[in-house]
Amino acid sequence: MLGKIEKNSRNPSKQFIKDISILFSIDENLLTVAHLSDTVAYSILEEELATEVLKVAEEKINYYNKNKAKK
Repeated sequence: MLGKIEKNSRNPSKQFIKDISILFSIDENLLTVAHLSDTVAYSILEEELATEVLKVAEEKINYYNKNKAKK
């Protein structure tokens, strides 16, 4: 399964990331950030406006988190 994840033919589950972090003594958050950032980067890599998309996405995340905290 690790080979498929490395070749981007399969996405790891949260549990798999947790298990790998324990097995290799790596911070789980570090692996999660690496995985999610790869997923996002590869999904918009070919877009001309990729950098702008990331900026707007960050603004939206901040907005959603801010409003979520108010509830």
